[in-house]
Formats: sequence, structure tokens, C-alpha cells
Amino acid sequence: MLVDKYTAYRKDLNFIKKYCEAQNAASGSEVDANSNVSNKNIATMAPEIHKKSNIYANRLMMHDYLTRMYGEDTANEYLRQLEDHEIYRHDESGMPVGTPYCASITLYPFLFDGLTKLGGTTTAPHHLQSFLGGFINLVFAVSAQLCGAVATPEFLTYMDYFVRKEYGNDYYLHTDQIVDLSSTGRTIDDVITAGFAQVVYSINQPAAARGSQSVFWNLAYFDKPYFDQLFDGFVFPDGTEMQWESVSWLQKRFMKWFNKERLKNILTFPVNLAA
Repeated sequence: MLVDKYTAYRKDLNFIKKYCEAQNAASGSEVDANSNVSNKNIATMAPEIHKKSNIYANRLMMHDYLTRMYGEDTANEYLRQLEDHEIYRHDESGMPVGTPYCASITLYPFLFDGLTKLGGTTTAPHHLQSFLGGFINLVFAVSAQLCGAVATPEFLTYMDYFVRKEYGNDYYLHTDQIVDLSSTGRTIDDVITAGFAQVVYSINQPAAARGSQSVFWNLAYFDKPYFDQLFDGFVFPDGTEMQWESVSWLQKRFMKWFNKERLKNILTFPVNLAA
């Protein structure tokens, strides 16, 4: 019968039924429940269906690689040790075979091309708001092509550049200055912390490209010696140099804001790195 060729996929239908009846996403997962997924829905179910297939495909790819490098006996021993749980390979059930794991990226090309070189439509940012919105799009676009985290160590140094473009190089000395003509009368500090909130809360939202889990995002705080070594001679496209005094202030402002915000909400990301 024609339907016979579809019989092999009955297991997928059985899994869907089991997942729907499960108490939560963790108990519904047959393999490798993800601690970053808290809700059970159709978006979290979709990647679960193919996890076993991903495991076998990842193992076969590694078997072929080991065969080329060390011979078939070694490759077979690798599979045996996995099957007998003598060794463990992390994230075998994740995204498609060969997907890179974590990456740290520079934001410099983003200043010239936006996301156009990645297939997106976001163009190069020219002011603070377009930088923040484009940055969020960039993190999601890059993260969709990774199994692990995307680190943007330069985020606060670049944000400082765009704040200085709008409010002057000494903005950090008069952050209580009102710069908004609306009825709220926002200060420079209000604009900055609103930018923090826009980025952090957006990036902590579930992402369809990652099975309805949020992206993994890291940023860095620099001390002055490391900042000087890394950015000595660096200039932005308009010839502007980085400025330690304002970057240092912005890093401390973000750290204090983020710590306070975490008393209100569970915010997993960004992971904060001391550089």
C-alpha cells in the first residue's frame, strides 16, 4: 500500500502525542531537555522531534572524520564508547550537523554594512536608536547560525560612541540634562537606561530560530590597561577614537542598572565578562 512508505514516521506522530500530554517541556523531551526552555508549546516541540536523528547524523559525521584521520578501528571505538556511556559528547542533539558552537564577533563591519552582508535588510546605523535596533537584529541573526552563545565584547564601547555623537563627548558629566521635548522630559540618563532595557529585554525573549529559547549573549567590561591595549589606534568610520572616560562611566552605569533590574525580573543574558 502507498501508506507503507510513511510508516517509518509513525514514531514522530507518537512523539508529538506524548509531548502534548507531558507535564512540561523537560518531561516531554526524550533526549537532552533544555534548561533554557520553560514553556511547552509547538515552537519548543518542533526541534525535539528531530533530536535523535541529529544525534545519529552528528555521530556519523564524526565517525567519517575519525576514519579519515586515524582509521576505521578508532572511529568504531569512538562510537562504542559513546554507546556504552564511557564518554559523553555535548550538544549532539542540537542544530543541524556542522553548525558552529559559540562565537565572539566584532561590530565593526556592522557600522559599514548593517546586516546586508548577512542577508538582512538593516542598513548601517547612524544614530543611537538605529544602532540599538540594528544591534538586536544582528545578535538574533548571528545566533540563529550558532549552537551556542554570541559574544559582543564591543557593545558598550560602540554604544558610547553613538551616545557621544548625540550628546557630546562629555555627556557622562551632565546625565541629568533634559534632552527630550516630550511631556516626560527625559534626561540623558533616561535615554541611556531606556536603551539598555530595549536591548536586554529584547534579547531575553524567545527566538523562533532557536526552538523558542532566547539567544545566548555575552558582553565584556574592560579595565583601562586591557582597553588601551585592545583599542589603541582604533578609529570609527568617521575618524573618531574611543574615549576611555565615557566608556568607563557607561560600563559602570550598565552594571549598576543590570544588577538592579535583576531584582525585578529573571534576566539570564547577557553573561557579563570581566576583561
